[in-house]
Amino acid sequence: MATSLITPGEHIRSVRKRLGLTLSQVGERTGLAVSTLSKLEKGNVSLSYDKLMLLSRGLGVDMAELLHDTQGARPAPSGGGRRVVHRAGEGQVVDTQSYKQTYLASELLNKRFTPLIAEVRARTLEEFKAEFGDLIRHPGEEFAFVIEGEVAFHSELYAPVTLRPGDSIFFDSEMGHAYLKASEGTCRLVATCAPRNGQDEMTQHFVEASQRLAAPATKPAPPAKATRAVKPKAKPRVTRR
Repeated sequence: MATSLITPGEHIRSVRKRLGLTLSQVGERTGLAVSTLSKLEKGNVSLSYDKLMLLSRGLGVDMAELLHDTQGARPAPSGGGRRVVHRAGEGQVVDTQSYKQTYLASELLNKRFTPLIAEVRARTLEEFKAEFGDLIRHPGEEFAFVIEGEVAFHSELYAPVTLRPGDSIFFDSEMGHAYLKASEGTCRLVATCAPRNGQDEMTQHFVEASQRLAAPATKPAPPAKATRAVKPKAKPRVTRR
């Protein structure tokens, strides 16, 4: 007997109903608009990686539970047998001023590491810190391999080092670090981030920066018009004869 396919939106609705939450309450927890949540549950908009992360954190459940919670859903295998193919140009894009990141194999949950391709944009530490506040830190280890252009790797414990195509670096990602653009043209690298104890804090840094970049800028209130002081009319002079 064929099993009916259950959409991600139906999984999200199931978790929300089980927790006894309204769309408004989920919106307050996640920062997503009620209209967006409604469209997600109805399958009218795609469930991107950043939205999935916000829902996971806001509802207090694992990402896998959002996608494999309702009856008839098949849980993702925890061991061997999984595979995913991404063609050129595919992947989940997270765009910030400092980086354009393409997360690969994003539909596989509970991965031991996160693979991605990053285009480095920030040229100075000042640019980088203006967006992220400081150097990036996240539990675990990271590996990067430069495939195009030159990338300057900055960290809090070592002098900056320039990486060229074919160069790679492996480091403890709890050490503050940043990749900067060090040549003209496109600068890209392939990286893998392995979180420690399942704490994927790295992605959150960039998702939040992407949301800030996409948020409409608030227009400053127009300055108040200056009002002229009204001089009291002079009283008519009375002359005595």
